[in-house]
Amino acid sequence: MSGSKSDGARVAFLDVDGTYADHGTVPPAHEEAVRAARRAGHRVLLCTGRPESMLPPSLLAAGFDGVVATAGAFVRLDGEVVADLRFPDDLATRVRHVLDAHDVAYLLEAPEAVYGPVGLDARLAVRGDAAPHEILDVLRMPGDLAGVRYAKISYFDSRVPIAALRAELGPEVGILPSSYADTGDNAGEIHLAGVHKAVGMAAVMEHLGLTAAQAVGVGDGYNDVEMLQYAGTAVAVEGAPQAVLAEADLVVPGPARGGVAEAFARLGLTTAHV
Repeated sequence: MSGSKSDGARVAFLDVDGTYADHGTVPPAHEEAVRAARRAGHRVLLCTGRPESMLPPSLLAAGFDGVVATAGAFVRLDGEVVADLRFPDDLATRVRHVLDAHDVAYLLEAPEAVYGPVGLDARLAVRGDAAPHEILDVLRMPGDLAGVRYAKISYFDSRVPIAALRAELGPEVGILPSSYADTGDNAGEIHLAGVHKAVGMAAVMEHLGLTAAQAVGVGDGYNDVEMLQYAGTAVAVEGAPQAVLAEADLVVPGPARGGVAEAFARLGLTTAHV
């Protein structure tokens, strides 16, 4: 927690999976809360580990001022790209080679698409979690991945636990458990060290000439910790890991019970600011 609720217009940042959406489905109450907050003069952005390419129209239907995507590496605000951070070529190659050596299934995430090795679609198609259709719809498998410039990797079916991969890949990258539910220690997300959701949030607030005290963050996963630490008002979802709950000023139910709508109402975001 870095502050408290401030007066006037604020900027709300919403995690997607497990926060704004329930297994890819957005509750009507959440859509209405977003619309009401924007009518009241506040800004609302999705702040997600997903790349922009994996944000289907159903997630965006409420209308947003922008997105912080790929866990902070990509920011679009009012239609303008504010940040687009990707792995340096040499590091990108080294990480791919390590994953290939362990026969890990992985997605290279970029704003325009997600990329994977040939055959990845077959490995994903048999999975019952991770809403694979949202991946398959934008997946490209060009054969040669050497030219792909990506911002983050999501991986599955690893026989190597997260701690071992972290040690092998070194300090230039960070690894978190997958933001999808029930994937265990054989799935995770690999990002550039020092790049997280708060980096993208700070880019938004600086662009708008606002401070972190005017930010509201709502999330439920390990990749939301920095978001909640940065935000002036930190909202966690019930059942989140303790590391997430420890940063919260407010705890609300999950999306199935309209937690985002409850948070917005309790924080006065659906009331016009002074």
